[in-house]
Amino acid sequence: MTQSNAGGPPNPVRPLTWPDALFPGVALLRDYERAWLRADLIAGIVLTAMLVPQGMAYAALAGLPPIVGLYATAVPLLAYAVFGPSRVLVLGPDSALAPLVAAAVVPVAADPDERVALAGLLAIIVGGLLLAGSVVRLGFLTDLLSRPVRIGYLAGIAAVVLVDQVPHALGYSVSGDNVFGDLRQLVEGLDDTDGTAAAIGLASLAVILVARRVSAALPGVLIAVVGATLAVSIFDLDVSVLGPVPGGLPSPQLPAPTVDDLGRLALSALAIALIAFADTSVLSRSYASRLGQRVDQTDELRALGIANVATGMLQGFPISASSSRTPVAEASGAKTQLTGAVAAVALGFVLVAGTGILEDIPDAALAAVIIAAVLKLVDLPAVVRLYRVNQADCALAVASFFGVAVFGILPGVAVAVALSILAVLQRAWHPYMAVLSRVTGLKGYHDTVRHPEGREVPGLLLFRFDAPLFFANAEVFRDNVYRVVGAHPDVKRLVVAAEPLTDVDSTAADILSEMLDDLELRGIEFGFAEMKGPVKDHLRLYGIYERLGDERFYPTIGSAVRAYVQDHRVPWTDWEDEAEEASLRERWF
Repeated sequence: MTQSNAGGPPNPVRPLTWPDALFPGVALLRDYERAWLRADLIAGIVLTAMLVPQGMAYAALAGLPPIVGLYATAVPLLAYAVFGPSRVLVLGPDSALAPLVAAAVVPVAADPDERVALAGLLAIIVGGLLLAGSVVRLGFLTDLLSRPVRIGYLAGIAAVVLVDQVPHALGYSVSGDNVFGDLRQLVEGLDDTDGTAAAIGLASLAVILVARRVSAALPGVLIAVVGATLAVSIFDLDVSVLGPVPGGLPSPQLPAPTVDDLGRLALSALAIALIAFADTSVLSRSYASRLGQRVDQTDELRALGIANVATGMLQGFPISASSSRTPVAEASGAKTQLTGAVAAVALGFVLVAGTGILEDIPDAALAAVIIAAVLKLVDLPAVVRLYRVNQADCALAVASFFGVAVFGILPGVAVAVALSILAVLQRAWHPYMAVLSRVTGLKGYHDTVRHPEGREVPGLLLFRFDAPLFFANAEVFRDNVYRVVGAHPDVKRLVVAAEPLTDVDSTAADILSEMLDDLELRGIEFGFAEMKGPVKDHLRLYGIYERLGDERFYPTIGSAVRAYVQDHRVPWTDWEDEAEEASLRERWF
């Protein structure tokens, strides 16, 4: 039994069996409707028009021969058509990954054939990491790249690529040590601008950007590249062109790595795998939500891994989901993964019979394709929004940008991951803390800083710590407990509102035990309210639960207040009790 979705493919309402879960594209054939075929065929052909110039441009960006970009485009399309869970996701070379590939293989290999071999090996390693991650369900590791950090490092990658490719679009080149060195050479080299190449590059860029504004389905890249190629051929323009492109389908080549090769590529592969799945996961979830489909991210991780391994074995380089080609497929009416298979077959025809038409593509036009692609990596509105709503997150984005710009792409990604981890630790190390009070007219107990009008129960200190207790923040917790106790000299009992305490590790337990000793010497009782069962179990293992006793673990803050008022006979009337008494008086009198 299936249910249709907006004219698209059915969504299974029953769990997929093991073979179907592994081969979702094949499983779809059982429910495939003839009405979808025309849409998938048209979308595949439209997609091909964009894939050819982009694939070659991204190969050049990765420091590889243009034909390799076509291999790395066709192979993952076929692999994902079989193994991919998303109906419309398009895999292939990516503007964010290509610079990472170049940073990994170009410095260690001058020969093009050696670069191709290393790039293929890199794709296989990336695929292996992704497959291993799918087996042990490590998809959560992509959360190491927070959104502000991703905004920053993608903008950094865009800056590195832009200062490298803008001169190519103007007819010259630069070779600085980092983005600032390239930028200096870009400015100094403006006198070397080739007017004809610059006209082609700028016109191509304008066509692509205008087409992008008009419609996602409009093949601006194809229009720009074909127009530039025709101009070169018809007017016999003297500009640098792509040159002869070898034809033929890719042949299986299993790289024979040395230990040195594996060592050089390991860190790069890890960074690429992390970024590739982070971007693929975000794009997959986004389209699944829009189309009302369900996509298991472990299945997505496995499909991406298989596609990378297959691409590496067939002379390609690491790939991921494409945020530029997927919207084209959707806007062209793609219904299923068959769209990608159609595009792959069409690319095969180009490889076998049509590479001769690619020789006169001007380098300036390919540079324009790359520039247009990386411009999409820069999200200035998001940076402005971060500055307005959370300046700390904005600072993370800016720091990630400069990490890539100053240290280079691969070290910059490491900086971005480190910044994400530090941001998590900083928030957990110094979480929000509050003393709670009762506010008339409001249910529950509230922060005295936000509600200075609140009433505190005499002698009772209600303290909330908004993070799990672990080695990095246990002393911060203890010091702040002492601080608030010092500000309440009449305190007789301290109760921690423990709902945010999702864990207590052994270091925190030791510090907590020492704090209990000190509070006991001061004559201050201690308890927890609203603590979760698993955390209580940890306290039992540490011996703290038995030390406090059942009576000091209150199910709610209200019950903790009532117990304290009763134990110490404190004169206290809650506003809700007053309201109830007033209601009874009105009813009886």
